[in-house]
Amino acid sequence: MVEGSMTQGAGQGPELARAATLRDFRVPAYVHETGPYAQNTPPDEGAGPGEEPEGYTPTRRDLPVINRGDTVQIAVDPAAPETTDGPGPLYVVGDVHGYLDQLVAALQEQGLIDAAGNWSAGTARLWFLGDFTDRGPDGIGVIDLVMRLSAEAAAAGGYCKALMGNHELLLLGAKRFGDTPVNSGAGTATFQAAWLLNGGQKTDMDRLQDHHLQWMARLDAMELVDGHLLVHSDTTAYLDYGDSIEALNDTIRETLTRNDADECWDLFRKFTKRFAFRDDGGAEAVRSLLDAYGGTRIVHGHSPIPYLLGEVGSEDGEDSTGPVVEGPHLYADGLAIAMDGGVTMAGKLLVQQLPLDN
Repeated sequence: MVEGSMTQGAGQGPELARAATLRDFRVPAYVHETGPYAQNTPPDEGAGPGEEPEGYTPTRRDLPVINRGDTVQIAVDPAAPETTDGPGPLYVVGDVHGYLDQLVAALQEQGLIDAAGNWSAGTARLWFLGDFTDRGPDGIGVIDLVMRLSAEAAAAGGYCKALMGNHELLLLGAKRFGDTPVNSGAGTATFQAAWLLNGGQKTDMDRLQDHHLQWMARLDAMELVDGHLLVHSDTTAYLDYGDSIEALNDTIRETLTRNDADECWDLFRKFTKRFAFRDDGGAEAVRSLLDAYGGTRIVHGHSPIPYLLGEVGSEDGEDSTGPVVEGPHLYADGLAIAMDGGVTMAGKLLVQQLPLDN
């Protein structure tokens, strides 16, 4: 990844004093706009009317859940990052989805930024796992903060970098292609409709500028850091795009550069797949990625931990306490770490130092 690409166009930091925002548990399902498919059924090849297409599970409130006795959440006491010579401590951030206030609080709790929102972690290394926008109130503010911290961390001898999530692909597609029909394999679909039905915020679109788009389009989809294979989605679809990390990232970047709506839609669709690492065969799926790209553990966002644990929030509104998530979710024979704490469901926005202790 070219570190310089993370700093270009960095804007001013967002204001830290913001009114509290009400989180909506009722995440809109991916609804096909037209065609023979029932409401709440995402378009996919091989699915009949009203059927759930195999392997395609966009975020929505009625995702299948399971209760597992062989998985564990890891709670680690926060500690201020060390600033000694050499590579600093490694941190990862799960899905943010526009919840800027929660992100600022979580970064401050870990000692990564100070009370004014400026980088205070010296040589620490910080990776965001994607999904900065949609559903929450200030996705552009989140991107601006990450871009600014990239410059500040680099100046301090550390770094702040980010990966491509499916919602970055969705926002790019909505901006570039709008209502242009794409070949979904199941009738007519558009990026604009998909973006709106997956929590797209008009305020984000209104504030979206060219430097935001350029930054998102240059994000890598995968990185290997200290033996941790970092990705956004818990899917093996990455294998479709290259047999090495460099080849995969180049292929995805080239796909976006060609600006073909159908190609970009296919990329977005594959990035929405989830749950490949849970249930029977989950550990084998993780190993297929580790064997191809390296590393001893995979770290991902995308699928909220409450869904992986079977702890889904109430839809009653403000009085719900929501799912209880205290830390990352370690599963798949200890080979996978889930980092999406379910902030859109009143869960926790996770910022975690790696490695985790078993």
